[in-house]
Amino acid sequence: MGVSLEGEKVILVPYMKEHVPKYHQWMQDPALLQATGSEPLTLDEEYQMQVSWTQDPNKQTFIVLDKEFVVGDFIHGQPHLEVMPFPAMVGDVNIYMNDLDDTQMAEIEIMIAEPKSRGKGLGKESVLMMIAFAVEKLGIHIFRAKIGDSNEASLNMFRKLGFKDASYSEIFQEVTLELLITNPMCEELRQLKPNMVSH
Repeated sequence: MGVSLEGEKVILVPYMKEHVPKYHQWMQDPALLQATGSEPLTLDEEYQMQVSWTQDPNKQTFIVLDKEFVVGDFIHGQPHLEVMPFPAMVGDVNIYMNDLDDTQMAEIEIMIAEPKSRGKGLGKESVLMMIAFAVEKLGIHIFRAKIGDSNEASLNMFRKLGFKDASYSEIFQEVTLELLITNPMCEELRQLKPNMVSH
């Protein structure tokens, strides 16, 4: 069963096969590939990746919808109701629970791929909503973000959210930042209360 999260500016919906063609289109952009540390995939490989991500219990992926571009009444869990090619679909946010030694730690990633939706605070709200979801539903208490040292916008955003520099990789030229969720922070996240809809 999927879950959608609705905030002030964004709606986070599960990554479905209907989203793949537009996602694949984004991933043709060399700048996005570099910023996300991704390899270019064929459309078929992207469909296979979507299936593997949705079936992997250690990954949680949401597509970010910009509410400014949502057409008509949004119905959670029905992506086909949006006019193609998904004018509201602007990015994605992911967490990976891939640290076998620490099940309460997750790596978090955000991508706002559409230039029209950058600089509006959508990335910040998406990350906060994902953190609130992961703390409440998955018991995550430490979040880690790995960001290329040339990606100033992302580095600034995560630092403003309270992430602290933890390490630097010369090889990958990326900064690892970490956020430890404290009790006061849990209270702040509860205030967020994104509207969560199961379907």
